[in-house]
Amino acid sequence: MRWSTVLKRAALVPPTLLGVGIIVFVLLRVVPGDPIAMMIPPGASSADIARLRALYGLDQPIVTQFITWFGQVLSGDFGRSISLHQRVLELVIARLPATLELCSLAVVMALLLGGIVALLGVTFRGRAAEWLVDSGIGFFLAIPDFLWALILLLVFGVLVPLLPISGRLDPQREIDFSTHFYLLESLATFRFDIAADLLRHMLLPALALALPFAALVARLLKAQLAEAEDQDYAQIARTRGFSRGTILRSEVLPNALIPTVAFSGVQVTLLLGGTVLVERIFSYEGIGNMAIDAVVNRDFPLIQGLILTFAVLFIALNLAVDLVVALLDPRLRHG
Repeated sequence: MRWSTVLKRAALVPPTLLGVGIIVFVLLRVVPGDPIAMMIPPGASSADIARLRALYGLDQPIVTQFITWFGQVLSGDFGRSISLHQRVLELVIARLPATLELCSLAVVMALLLGGIVALLGVTFRGRAAEWLVDSGIGFFLAIPDFLWALILLLVFGVLVPLLPISGRLDPQREIDFSTHFYLLESLATFRFDIAADLLRHMLLPALALALPFAALVARLLKAQLAEAEDQDYAQIARTRGFSRGTILRSEVLPNALIPTVAFSGVQVTLLLGGTVLVERIFSYEGIGNMAIDAVVNRDFPLIQGLILTFAVLFIALNLAVDLVVALLDPRLRHG
């Protein structure tokens, strides 16, 4: 991929975010419901309601509200949460690392599980065991991540209570982290007891997110491996006496990874969106869980800030995947 292409895609980021901001801003204000009505106590006077509406700028026309909000966003101010009474940017910064760590763990688990299953399926190609692998992949694909979350919650939280089913960390544990990336900081500072506790709390929600993703990776990678194994270069390597394992590892797998990586990048964005329900089910303290509270409370500034955050993450992931695919594929690197 040439740098000009990368720059062109990067140049589309600002108008894309502007479009997302306009759509979200307008939709929030045309759907039924008033956030001020959810804030005021019973018996509040009309003057109190008018004062609150003026405080949050909801008494202005939509165009004026958008211009004011967009100007604040450009200066790094996403407004103040109506329900939590804190700066939106501070809330997002505090919760985003938890979601990023959860998604990172889920992606690693999905790629490892999917890769192992794909290699097993190709190894047993043409035998009865391949049918079992394909059936297992179809089964895991049929169950969405939020349903896996409920199943894991029931099995490992109720029937066989082996793992914690809520929160990010044991509430009785005292922590003094400098950042909100608890897992990374605990590993960097060799506080492995805290890291182990964090992983125990993350394991079930990460597994719920990873299982459908792993099935998709396994299906695609298995198909790509089977197709690459039938190519001429693999057949020539076999006639030269190389073992099948060596051919799969050295010749077939590198070529099969390119479309798999491109596909996986798209699925990572879907996985990120799946954190909304999974975090809610496990009471995990990330931006997905906070997004549901923001919608329930009709917290306009918080919803807008969270959607823009998700949009930035989606765009960044897509750009990163494009760069990785270009690095893996010499045809794109050179031309």
